[in-house]
Amino acid sequence: MIHTYKPKGTCSRLFEIETDADLTILNIRIIGGCDGNLKGISALLKGMKCQDAVSRLAGIRCGFKTTSCPDQISIALQQIIDKKAEA
Repeated sequence: MIHTYKPKGTCSRLFEIETDADLTILNIRIIGGCDGNLKGISALLKGMKCQDAVSRLAGIRCGFKTTSCPDQISIALQQIIDKKAEA
């Protein structure tokens, strides 16, 4: 399943996150932001369970900002987890 998320407070404009039924990350496509860094983060997250990624990325800040692309990814992944729990 592909999930979309519009990050807030970052240079990135859109995340497209593909997961399987067990909430394993199959692919993350990030539009906008620091291209090389975000491609690297996406590659590292492939095959990881959403909850594991959330625990590693949540709370990371970018400079003086209160959030970052990794933090926003964790928020998007947590929403995916919560949506599955509600179903």
